[in-house]
Amino acid sequence: MDLLSRLLSLIPVTGRLEMRCHFGAPWKIDEGVAGVREIPYHVLLSGHAVLEDPNGPPQRLVAGDIILFPAGSAHLIHDGSGETARPHTTSQNAALGIAGNDGRGETAEFLCGRFLLGAVPDQLLRDHLPGRLVVRSAPSGAGGDSGDGSIVRTRLTRLIQLMNEEAIDPGPGSEMLVNHLSAALFALTLRFATEGEQAPHGVLALTQRPRLQPAISAMFDSPGEPWTLEQFAELCNMSKATFVRQFQDAIGRSATDVLTEVRMTLAGRMLLRTSTPVAVIGETVGYQSDAAFQRVFKRQIGVTPARWRASGGNLQA
Repeated sequence: MDLLSRLLSLIPVTGRLEMRCHFGAPWKIDEGVAGVREIPYHVLLSGHAVLEDPNGPPQRLVAGDIILFPAGSAHLIHDGSGETARPHTTSQNAALGIAGNDGRGETAEFLCGRFLLGAVPDQLLRDHLPGRLVVRSAPSGAGGDSGDGSIVRTRLTRLIQLMNEEAIDPGPGSEMLVNHLSAALFALTLRFATEGEQAPHGVLALTQRPRLQPAISAMFDSPGEPWTLEQFAELCNMSKATFVRQFQDAIGRSATDVLTEVRMTLAGRMLLRTSTPVAVIGETVGYQSDAAFQRVFKRQIGVTPARWRASGGNLQA
């Protein structure tokens, strides 16, 4: 199984398309901090926009851009005119909300929704993505690109078109269909991010480091083994020093850190989905001492395994 599939199998992600927006300038989309396990997203279908959020400088957006906020941060998207936005109204069709205004300037159309992370520890995914991720699905030049990148780009474009068609002209089952398509959008967007022009971020950067793949596979396939850096290096046919350097260079984290995150994600799933005793779960993911497992789990997740289980994975419980 490839790395992205492994991540998504550990941390299930569903989607919810909530709004189709058609605005004339001046306009704005102003969203606050997202809820627990939510990653807001927007797809700019047509027009231009400016994005402002705490994760970096303002960024200009063009049609085809997909914007994700893995950190769930508040953000503002607007037409860039500097004028006071015209108020918008909302209505509801069979599948989602429809928003519009009476602005007479350049128009912009969006699909807006959120990706919902399953009730498992999500640091392995969220902490390895940037606070905001802008993926450009439209070709950057007259000739576009070639190879795998253009294949994924074409699939992204078709997926967005289908989501938009269902939003404009809903039929029986449209609400469920657009939500399933929204979940597919998450996986395809991350795939495109790993194959695009900009270097991928975090764990996904390892998709471009084939020499490190044996170590990553070992972490996911046998997380309960007492792995050492020497063993990981041997799997990758490297010296320990070379392995440590290449892994750190690739994602800015050590292999030991990533192994711990894989173990805690698996442990969190088992705590919620089974009645297996905590100590047995700890041993299953590589901790011979219950005290050691409890200590690492609380440090990584923020609560004890017992409280995590009792809360159903809701850290705010």
